[in-house]
Amino acid sequence: PPRATRGPDTTRVRAYNSRRQPKYPPQAIRQRHEGTVVLMILVGVDGSPKDIKIDRSSGYHELDRAAMDAARRWRFNPTIRNGQKVEGYARVPVNFNLNQL
Repeated sequence: PPRATRGPDTTRVRAYNSRRQPKYPPQAIRQRHEGTVVLMILVGVDGSPKDIKIDRSSGYHELDRAAMDAARRWRFNPTIRNGQKVEGYARVPVNFNLNQL
């Protein structure tokens, strides 16, 4: 799976423990909507998402919502700093492409 990217105030999350691609909303398929949602996720020390925000919208509400819904079920490997697991932000792009259905 793709890695979370580092931004100015993000801690690099090295890997996903569990990440499923969001379900493509049927309405978005019918209307031929595509795009990339960039999520800003606060990863807890247990690897679960503690807070999820849209950093950059796809331009389509249903795609943004599907990305956020999926991200709530993801699990990450938290960052380890000085031997301790720490909370950190991850900026995660989620692509919706009709050619990949």
